[in-house]
Amino acid sequence: MKRIKVIYPGTFDPPTNGHLDLIERGSKIFDELVVAILRNPEKDPLFSVSDRRQMLESMTAGFENVTVDTFDGLTVDYALRVEATAVLRGIRAISDYEYELQMALMNRKLQPTLETVFMMPAEKYSYLSSRLVREIAQLGGSIDCLVPALVAQKLHEKIDVAHKFQETEQPARRSRKKKS
Repeated sequence: MKRIKVIYPGTFDPPTNGHLDLIERGSKIFDELVVAILRNPEKDPLFSVSDRRQMLESMTAGFENVTVDTFDGLTVDYALRVEATAVLRGIRAISDYEYELQMALMNRKLQPTLETVFMMPAEKYSYLSSRLVREIAQLGGSIDCLVPALVAQKLHEKIDVAHKFQETEQPARRSRKKKS
């Protein structure tokens, strides 16, 4: 019997409960699931690849058939390297569908044997994105129900450091303006 290995690619900056929902549900469907963190030089991530990997490894430690890896370049090339037969993608809304359909069709053009499997998140995560989590955290809102506790802690640490840095920079700027 053929074993089905799937990759779940993304930037995961930061990983959310929505990501974890898809990982958990995907782990029940596929024999092997690789959470593949994309090293994308065009994005300016809040967390390093190493930090994201550590968080995801902690979040997925209870799943025997889930591993975490990193990659750069084309998803189809990575899938071939790890011998995956499918790509798992989450779709929250129509706007996601349009983008994901375009990507799936291009991936099929580049690698016809690689399938894309779309999953909808649980309803309670249908609005959730990493971008929104970062914005809420930066504006001081509660993110506790949006991300695992470890991720919330790491986000608060990052944001507290950024706020302290801004506070030390602002007096220096004011004193320069007064001298002018």
